[in-house]
This record gives sequence, structure tokens and C-alpha cells, in this order.
Amino acid sequence: MIVDDTQPLISHLIELRKRLLYCILSVLVVFLALIYFANDIYQLISAPLIKQLPAGASMIATDVASPFFTPIKLTIIVSVFVSAPLLLYQVWAFVAPALYKHERRLIMPLLFSSTLLFYAGMAFSYFIVFPLAFSFLAHTAPLGVLIATDINNYLDFVMALFMAFGVSFEVPVAIVLLCWSGVVTQEDLCKNRPYVLVGAFVIGMLLTPPDVFSQTLLAIPMYLLFEIGIFFARFYVGIRA
Repeated sequence: MIVDDTQPLISHLIELRKRLLYCILSVLVVFLALIYFANDIYQLISAPLIKQLPAGASMIATDVASPFFTPIKLTIIVSVFVSAPLLLYQVWAFVAPALYKHERRLIMPLLFSSTLLFYAGMAFSYFIVFPLAFSFLAHTAPLGVLIATDINNYLDFVMALFMAFGVSFEVPVAIVLLCWSGVVTQEDLCKNRPYVLVGAFVIGMLLTPPDVFSQTLLAIPMYLLFEIGIFFARFYVGIRA
């Protein structure tokens, strides 16, 4: 009897280990493919700031090993981001057997859309927010202050913004899941639109640099994504198990 009870647990643990190994191998393969271009990747990420620096200013490395380790650190992070579809597939492959057929049919679009929305949020921050934010910050430096940003501090800053915008763009998926699970209804969300709009600007203020342009550039897309989430939630309501 004990063997019968523990057998399913052991099989689940074996399956979990297999999926984790696949995830690690996926990230490792992408990392090995990108490591040769580590410096080029960092130059690409730092381009929005470098373009806004005044004449004579440049980025610096305050740590002896930073010029070597910082691009590698970035390459590891990029490898995880690039591998995200494969990682999500492994998660899906692990939990799919426990789902009903109609749940599997509905979860797949959510996984696909959440990946695209996360990438869209990162692209939005890189191409729209970074140029405006860095232009504002570079032109507000006190007279006589030479801007010299440490490469490691810059990486931490932009990664925080990438994560903030990537997660913020997941609003439609969050709305759909909340409505699908019955936590909230579309009617409740529609009634609270004014509060959501104010909340979007508060979140924009907390997650972005202290200028009105970048705050607005996060708040407006978040509210629009909220409306998109309400629209698509109707296709999931009433199909709960």
C-alpha cells in the first residue's frame, strides 16, 4: 500500500526533474550561442543612454572586473529572456496532464499571449521610454556635473525597467485569469475604470524615472491593456471546470 501511494509522487518528481533539466539546457545552449557577442549585446543595451550623453561624457567601470563580468551577466539574462518560450513550454508540458481538455485549449493562448506581451513591454521600454527618460535625466544634470554612469549600475537600472514594463504588459492575462477564476467579474471591473486609471498613473510614477513623460508612457498602455483584458475575458467566463 505504501508503494502504491508513493509511486505517483516519485513519477511526478522524475518528470519535474526532466523538465528542469530541459530548461537549464535550453538556457545554456542559448548562452553558448550568444557569449561571443556579449560586448555587442551590451553596446546595444547601452545605446539609448550613450546617444543622450553630452560631448565628452562616457560610461565607466568602477570595478576592475566589471568590463568582463557585466557583459557576461547581461548575456545570461538575455539567454533566459530568449529561452522564455521554451521554458514556458516545459511548464506547460508538466502541468498539462492535470488539466481538463477545455482548460488545455484555453491555457495555450494565455501562455502564448503572455510571452508576446512580455516581449512587447520590453521593446516598448527600449524604443520609446529609454530615449525619453535618458534625455530628460541627461539634460537635468547640474551645471558642471559630468555624467559618467557605471556600466554595472546601468545594467541593473535597465533590467529593472525591462522587468517593470514586461510585467506591466501582462495586465490582459491577469484580467482574464481573474475573471476566469471568478475572483472578479467584468461588470465589477467596468464600474471601477476611474480607479484603475488613477492606479495606472500611480504605478507609472513608482516604476519609472521621475519625469511625467515616462510615467505617462507606462500608465496609458497599462490602461489600454486593461480594456483589452476586459474584452477577451468574456471568452473565458463561464468555461471554468
